[in-house]
Amino acid sequence: MDSITHIALGACLGDAFAGKQLGKKAMFWGAVAQSVPDIDFIASAWSSTAENLLAHRGFTHSILFALIMAPLLAMLAERWHRPHDISLRKWVVFFGVQLFIHLLIDGMNVYGVGWFEPFSHHRVSYNWIFVADPFYSVWLGISFIVLLILKRNHPRRDWWVRFGVGMSTIYLLYCGLNKIKIDNDVRDVFRKQQITYNNYFTTPTPLNNWLWYVVAANDSGYNIGYRSLFDKERKIDFHFVPKNDQLLKQVSNHEDLQKLIRFSKGFYATQQWNDTLVFSDLRFGQMIGWKDPGARFAFHYFLQHPGENDLVVQRGRFAGWNKEAFIALLKRIKGD
Repeated sequence: MDSITHIALGACLGDAFAGKQLGKKAMFWGAVAQSVPDIDFIASAWSSTAENLLAHRGFTHSILFALIMAPLLAMLAERWHRPHDISLRKWVVFFGVQLFIHLLIDGMNVYGVGWFEPFSHHRVSYNWIFVADPFYSVWLGISFIVLLILKRNHPRRDWWVRFGVGMSTIYLLYCGLNKIKIDNDVRDVFRKQQITYNNYFTTPTPLNNWLWYVVAANDSGYNIGYRSLFDKERKIDFHFVPKNDQLLKQVSNHEDLQKLIRFSKGFYATQQWNDTLVFSDLRFGQMIGWKDPGARFAFHYFLQHPGENDLVVQRGRFAGWNKEAFIALLKRIKGD
């Protein structure tokens, strides 16, 4: 999830843990705990773009890292706030819960999380929710603001914590049910439309959990389409994108290529854009693909111009968005 959502969630949980003893300082510790795994951003200062893709949500999002950091943060907080009546064991549990919640939530979107680093490079992603979903974040944001305003001993503080955490959790469970339904629908469509595949994935389109992006991979490429929870027909209008592995022969010695393939989990395609060879990670979707099925992919890496790949994950995410594209998204969500 985005950093602001993590901070709001952590602050609400911090207030629930020790708001009565520490006041709003408990919110600070909660926000810190939820933010600690994201210190991996500093790796971008010395690593290449391809290396940074794997470093982000790598070791600092691992179970081992959480097990190491929870007692360290607990000892720091316990010493900082002496005298107090919170045991070191409770501090460890608090920070451990915060860190593991961060890891769990980040695993819900397409980027992937290195839970098992450094013992395994497998990245976990179960694609329940888009990385920035306002319908998840809004409840936590409201509670966070109210808790900052209310006085330390206000009787409604507990209620606002339950409101924010409860509503966001209910929404996450709703997203999980949507994922199950979409996957069942998509497999049924594959059978009816005789779509052959070796592997597939579904993931939400930007800012919602009702329209889903579908990619089915076979040996030569990918069938790509969109499925709304409100579609009445068991049908998806697929278009085919070739994998074009043969194009990579000319850059087989490229130092970043294997890192990009590993990061993409094998869901990649190669295109020739004029004189430039482009590696696209299909997991991040297309630029307004619900409006233009032939649109380019949001994640595109210029193999022959590595210096032009800053913000490679972000640069295409909302490219081409305007009023017309947003209206088209709403219509497609409705099943039109």
